[in-house]
Amino acid sequence: MALKEPPPYVAGHNLLEGKTVLITAAAGAGIGFAAAKRAAEEGARAVTISDIHQGRLEKAVAALKEDTSLDRVYGKLANVTVEEDVRSLVDFAEEHMSSVDVLINNAGLGGTRLLVDMPDEEWSRVLDITLTGTMRMTRYMLKKMQPRGQGVIVNNASVLGWRAQKEQCHYAAAKAGVMALTRCAALEAADHGVRINAVSPSIAFHEFLKKTTPMELLEELAAKEAFGRAAEVWEVANTMMFLASDYSSYMTGEVLSCSSQRA
Repeated sequence: MALKEPPPYVAGHNLLEGKTVLITAAAGAGIGFAAAKRAAEEGARAVTISDIHQGRLEKAVAALKEDTSLDRVYGKLANVTVEEDVRSLVDFAEEHMSSVDVLINNAGLGGTRLLVDMPDEEWSRVLDITLTGTMRMTRYMLKKMQPRGQGVIVNNASVLGWRAQKEQCHYAAAKAGVMALTRCAALEAADHGVRINAVSPSIAFHEFLKKTTPMELLEELAAKEAFGRAAEVWEVANTMMFLASDYSSYMTGEVLSCSSQRA
C-alpha cells in the first residue's frame, strides 16, 4: 500500500498566547523544531531553543524568526547530560524571557541494536540523554516554576514505552521511564500548581530518525499505521501544544498517545 498524503497544515489558534516556551533539542528538522514553530504560531511571546551543535542552532533560530515573524527567539547550547548545562539553559531562558511558562523536554536518542550485541556504553548513553536528561531538566525547572505556583512541562515519550519492538530495548526502556517520571513528578508538582504531561508518538519521519534507523524498517512501520503513513512532525507538535495550553488544564500525569495504532 502506498503511503498516504498528510493533511493540510493546521493554522494557529493562539493556544499559547502570551506564554514563553523553552524546548530542548529543537534545532534541525525534527519534532523539537516543529514544536518551536508551532509555539510561535500559537501566539507565544518568546521561544528559547537548545541544541548541542552551534551551527545548527544558529540556523534554527534564524529560520524560526523568518518563518514565524517572532523576534524573541533565543538559542542556547546545552547538553542535557551535563547538569551545569541544564542549569545554564534554564537560567538563560528565565533571564531572556522573564520566566518560562512552558518547558518541552524533547531531547532524546534512539538507535537500533539487538540486546545481545549492545555494549553498556550504548545502553547508558541512550538512557542518560532520553530519561536522565528529561529528569535533570524537569528537576531544575520545577525549582523555578513551583515557587511561582504555575507552569507546564511536556515530555516527549514514545509508544515504545508501552509496546515491544526488536532492537529497541534501550530506547523503549528509556521512554517507559519518561512515562513513569511524568506520572510521579506530576503528583509532586500538582501541590504547587504545575502540570506535567507527556506525548507518546508512534512514528514521525524526520532526518535524524532516517540517519539512525534503516529506511526499510521505517517504511514498514509507517505502512502499518491506520492512515498508511508516518506522522508529520507538526502533527506531534500539535498534540504538544494542546498539552502546553490551558485547554488541558485538568490534565496532569497523563501520557497522551499521538498514534494511529493500538497503544
